[in-house]
Amino acid sequence: MAALTLININWQLEANASAHHTDKYSSTELIVRKGQAFTVILTFNRALQTGESLTFTAETGPKPSLQAKTQAVFDISSTASNSTWSAVQRSTNSSSVNISISSPANAAIGRYKLSVQPASGGSASRRTLGTFVLLFNPWSSGDDVFMPDSTERKEYVLEEFGIVFVGNINRISKMGWNYGQFQGDILNICLSILDRSLSYRKDPATDVSRRNDPKYVGRVLSAMVNSNDDNGVLLGNWSGNYSGGTSPSSWNGSVEILRKWKDAGFKPVKYGQCWVFASVLTTVLRCLGIPTRMISNFNSAHDADRNLSVDVYYDESGNPLNMGGDSIWNFHVWNESWFTRSDLGPSYNGWQILDATPQERSAGIFQCGPASLVAIKEGDVDLDYDSPFIFAEVNADRITWTYDIRTREAKPISSETKSVGQFTSTKAVGSYARVDVTNNYKYREGSQKEREVYEKARTKLGRVHGFSATSEKRPEIDQKPEISGKFKVDGSLEIGKDVSLILVLRNLTSDAKTVKANMTAWTIVYTGKPIHEVWKDSFSSTLASEEEKQFPIKITYAEYQQNLTRDNMIRVTALCQIESGIDVVVERNITLDNPDLVMQVLSDAKVNEPVNVEVIFTNPLDQEVKDCVLQAEGSDLLKGKLKIEMPSLQPRQSSKVPFEIIPTKSGTKQLLINFSCDKFPDVKAFETINVAN
Repeated sequence: MAALTLININWQLEANASAHHTDKYSSTELIVRKGQAFTVILTFNRALQTGESLTFTAETGPKPSLQAKTQAVFDISSTASNSTWSAVQRSTNSSSVNISISSPANAAIGRYKLSVQPASGGSASRRTLGTFVLLFNPWSSGDDVFMPDSTERKEYVLEEFGIVFVGNINRISKMGWNYGQFQGDILNICLSILDRSLSYRKDPATDVSRRNDPKYVGRVLSAMVNSNDDNGVLLGNWSGNYSGGTSPSSWNGSVEILRKWKDAGFKPVKYGQCWVFASVLTTVLRCLGIPTRMISNFNSAHDADRNLSVDVYYDESGNPLNMGGDSIWNFHVWNESWFTRSDLGPSYNGWQILDATPQERSAGIFQCGPASLVAIKEGDVDLDYDSPFIFAEVNADRITWTYDIRTREAKPISSETKSVGQFTSTKAVGSYARVDVTNNYKYREGSQKEREVYEKARTKLGRVHGFSATSEKRPEIDQKPEISGKFKVDGSLEIGKDVSLILVLRNLTSDAKTVKANMTAWTIVYTGKPIHEVWKDSFSSTLASEEEKQFPIKITYAEYQQNLTRDNMIRVTALCQIESGIDVVVERNITLDNPDLVMQVLSDAKVNEPVNVEVIFTNPLDQEVKDCVLQAEGSDLLKGKLKIEMPSLQPRQSSKVPFEIIPTKSGTKQLLINFSCDKFPDVKAFETINVAN
């Protein structure tokens, strides 16, 4: 009888992809999820005889080993196993055998090589069948990333687009983002990110064996999505000058960034800021099967010295000073991923915070998380990983100081417990609505429980960093303020128009008070970093007993036009001084609106049929705008990015730009556009399109 020889393998790509929820990936390779069986059909030169058996080997990484669980050798058995690799013969039809192969729920993810060795008395050689990719499995209750709710799985694993909340506490806006985790080559790029990490370079075999653990994979990726330390995906830049690269606010999606990184020979892509890092991390984690969402935190603290308070300094003219490492960002975006915490205990399971924006080093490199959301809310800042930094982002106290440049004396003038960490937001499941998740991060501001948790966190940190929770950095402010103030917006806030504000000051005492107000306006980056002073003024006024007065302020377009950053943000400050009283700082961050960009999809969308789209932009200025470019992208709607150069626009002139998309897949898709010119960089719009078969 002829020796048993393999002639063909049928990977059953369609049936397996459907059963494993991997049918959206653009790949000719088998992609399956761990802890779940997949089927292959093997065809031999003849039928298997009684006594003949098959031995399979599945292995991953550069040095597969049984001990490290990166190699498994298994024969055909009568039943599938949950805890080990196994193969069950489902049926046989003359020379073809239908085999069901199961992987354990704790297998490492990655690309595996599968081979078979027929055993029939004689020694047959092992034959490689090919490769397949194994991913995390949120559908399987045995997997660390198991997510029981099917609508949440659809959103947090399978959705290829979303929105990011940006702006400031007075004006939260949203922009679309193309995650594109199932687009061509993205899965391969995500696997190469893991293979380029410092951990892999140091010890490839151990690194690959740890890829069964979402804690490990998430932490490695939080380091690799930024380029610090490891030539990772994105180079951060918060300078306001983005020459030599793409401005962070120009990106509309992750696909272009990840492909650029690969095409440049894995050199960092210029440039990223927090929402870009978080969006790319969302793409990579969802691609590998870890449920992930984006979180935007407004008035987000960067506490560099780990004392849970953020110090903000002003000079006597009301100018913001760049002193100390602390800052308060208008907003900051990070990620939450869903998995269990076997290292901390079941009460810390669920959402885990990861942050790929390089802010502070953790264990020597720029990585952050995973920190358990429950641990943050309960003040358990001694638990892994990076809990103190994240706790401070949402719950630090803010201490405001005046600094005398001549005497080098700093004086604390106010301490606030409620301003940091507001309107913490994420996208609703299945819609573009904003869901406020602030209460997931902390107890209600002003409640006794919130203060108890804060003090608990300070006590725990004090033990680690050697300061007393009661004394360290808690300056005594010996006087109460005698006046209060706020800035009110008077009219619309639009680029191209003057900014009109009203400073409202109120005397809190029964005696008349003379106030001297030193006012400044600076253009800023969204991190609060001052870029350029654009306006200043001062006045003195006497307020009668308990009197409230209003002082109108105007900052003209001519004053701010040249120095506005792409964030469109201005910080207005009034330092109010009262003789023998305590200084009061009144501050407001304002975001100026871009002009509207109108997009219309002119017909119903069907697969492989052209759809006409029209974009209208109107120049609102009394001057010409030049260098106009429209860019469009959308997974399964356009191949890559469409770029259309437009003629200059005269004052008040409108321009109508038609273009065509050809959808390649059915379902709900997102089309994103970005219009830029010399006066308005990065005006954005997005539209959801339902594509029929």
